[in-house]
Amino acid sequence: MVRINAPWSGALFLLAGLFLLSACDDSRVAGPEAAQSPVSIGMMRLDYSDPARPSWASRDEARPVNAWIWYPAADAAVAESFDIPSDKPVFIGGRAIRDAQIAPGRHPLIVLSHGTGGSAFQMMWLGRRLAEAGYVAAAIDHHGNTAAEDEFDPRGFLYVWERPRDISFLISEILADPQFSESLDSQRIGAAGFSLGGYSVTATLGGRIDLERFAAFCASSEADNTCLPQTEYPDVEEDLEALLQSDPSAAPEKEASAASYRDDRIKAAAVMAPAIVQMFSDESLSEIDAPLLILAGQADEVAPVATNAQRLADAVSNAEMNIYSDAGHYVFLNACTSRGKRYVPVCKDASSVDRVAIHEDAAAQIESHFDSVFAME
Repeated sequence: MVRINAPWSGALFLLAGLFLLSACDDSRVAGPEAAQSPVSIGMMRLDYSDPARPSWASRDEARPVNAWIWYPAADAAVAESFDIPSDKPVFIGGRAIRDAQIAPGRHPLIVLSHGTGGSAFQMMWLGRRLAEAGYVAAAIDHHGNTAAEDEFDPRGFLYVWERPRDISFLISEILADPQFSESLDSQRIGAAGFSLGGYSVTATLGGRIDLERFAAFCASSEADNTCLPQTEYPDVEEDLEALLQSDPSAAPEKEASAASYRDDRIKAAAVMAPAIVQMFSDESLSEIDAPLLILAGQADEVAPVATNAQRLADAVSNAEMNIYSDAGHYVFLNACTSRGKRYVPVCKDASSVDRVAIHEDAAAQIESHFDSVFAME
């Protein structure tokens, strides 16, 4: 099903040109406590590490898999307002209660995956909404590819298969964490992602990379902007080449890119402005059976609908796609302050587009999608 929404008013082996476009830079900060009505949304930082994978900063350290989570709080309270960054805010995260006690009961878990160069905080608009609806939403800062770290690493941008592994690892860690083990329903787990996060989530459903297919696509007349260097890290290829010359052990495992990272614990998923969809093999997409909601902007020039969202909708049998007319790629980032709208390119939407209204509609669709699968009351 496809619905078009009316405009809103008021090296080839350098992974076949894995030029992954998506979210923008941000910082982790909290603004002053807001003198507003109480909210019932908790927020907490989780810092895990995967001993099976080394950190790209040092092989002597485990790979960090850190996250911010939003969840239904046991009690309502006046909450902090999280703006990004706090001194001269550009993005509006919203209000939440830091480290609140989680509400009683067993809650479904939704893992959120950000876009290239972004961060968990860019998913806060959706995480808060899911928490209001009774979900625990956990957004990952993908190592080497996130503005939540001091610097990027070219492997974080090009070895994209590490991202679905982050998702599966985070699910396992949260389910085993004493803070949440009695509060989560292991039979009701979903995932949602934006842009490259859309790739990551689709990979956990069973989508497998075919680098030869992507190379052929990028060499064809149908090539889109996902075949071009991303603005977040334009020197990524050169930096990876330099890294491999100085440290040949940093080369990717040949089998890793084509492996399956399907996680059968994930029963449903939603993707927003999914990118590099042409990288998936036809066969792997046809084998996805989990319910999938696809949201996209008709004016997306970063990951155009025709070659990304539409391909996913056509290939996955249990998929529904809804399109926002006039909306661009970055409409699925947090809402922007007046300063952001004035100075930051990814905050500039078409005059007919109301980002907050799109967030309200998108969050409602995503919530309804997961509710239907998990039989939420």
